[in-house]
Amino acid sequence: MSAAIAVDGLCKTYRSGLFRNKTVEALRGIDLTVGRGHVFGLLGPNGAGKTTLVKILLGIVHPTAGDAHLFDVPATRAEARTRVGYLPEKHTFPGLLTATQMLDLYGRMGRVSTAERATRIPELLEKVGLSAQADRKINTFSKGMLQRVGIAQALLNNPDLLFLDEPTDGVDPVGRRDIRDLLVWLRDEGTTIFINSHLLSEVEKVCGEVAIMNEGELVRQGGIGQLTSVEREYRITCTPLPDSLPGAAASQMMRVDEAPAPELEQWRVAAETRTDLNALLDTLRSHNVELEAVEPVRRSLEDYFIDVVSPPSA
Repeated sequence: MSAAIAVDGLCKTYRSGLFRNKTVEALRGIDLTVGRGHVFGLLGPNGAGKTTLVKILLGIVHPTAGDAHLFDVPATRAEARTRVGYLPEKHTFPGLLTATQMLDLYGRMGRVSTAERATRIPELLEKVGLSAQADRKINTFSKGMLQRVGIAQALLNNPDLLFLDEPTDGVDPVGRRDIRDLLVWLRDEGTTIFINSHLLSEVEKVCGEVAIMNEGELVRQGGIGQLTSVEREYRITCTPLPDSLPGAAASQMMRVDEAPAPELEQWRVAAETRTDLNALLDTLRSHNVELEAVEPVRRSLEDYFIDVVSPPSA
């Protein structure tokens, strides 16, 4: 099965200056693949090239070099966008229209049939929690409500690939959870979702894979768990360690202050190999220590992101 997004050697150079004699390399040889049915996050500081990449994928900007395909169709062709839904970051909708009227207008512009609009618009308003506001004018909506109706707009044509730019920006915690649940439902239905966001805690909760851009280059890509795991460190939750535990084993373990229950302790362990980790666990069991959980130590996606994009200290 082909990828939803395939980017190969993508470059984009802009010319500036009075005589257009200055150049800015917005993208420098980007290679990127996003599989179908995945929720993918694109991260990067301001000026990293994220917006330029998304514009090329949407056919708004043409690359200087390289290729971009959506479902094997060149992104430069209008055909590629018939399977795409898009919510930009700074979107505006006609304020004097109601939510239903606005969606009907955008559906007509997107060539969604009259019969499909009649059934799909109420369904989408219900999905994004705006059924009660269907006949309310857009100019009375809060920022969170605008985000919700914007997502409904992006789903009007029942897209196979959904681009969302800061989808939870300005949305309260309950609304963010509702949007996450909607994205998970869409993923389970087979929709590929491409999220561009600065809210890394939200990305971490919903994306299976992310890519990090910096200064026009793709510097990291991988699964959330893969990128945030701390190499060779584990967290062990267990019953209290006995005094009889050998010193060699005890010296490998560092107590963590917080434990999930009063009768349990949590320890941080460094183990060079899987064999070393299992040897330690065998020692604990042989001294009647009951194991509740053994899990790799992970840092937050935000911490990892900052480490990747921050310049090295002098």
